[in-house]
Amino acid sequence: MNIAGWWTQLSGETRDWLVEHNGEPLTPSVRAEVVAVKDGDLDPSWWSGESVDGQSELTDEAIDWIEARANDEVPGP
Repeated sequence: MNIAGWWTQLSGETRDWLVEHNGEPLTPSVRAEVVAVKDGDLDPSWWSGESVDGQSELTDEAIDWIEARANDEVPGP
């Protein structure tokens, strides 16, 4: 499932955090909510995994999608 399919299942607080901190490593609570919404799926289409210092990061595509959404643009799939 791509980000458009699970974005609305996140809490407003988590969506706000993702917009305000777009491109930053995920906090443990944000990561936990995203993984829970995704039923534990760590599909590389939205999640690029752990960085060298062990922080969770989104893919460039997911970051671009969030930015488009934040700018009231129509994000791609």
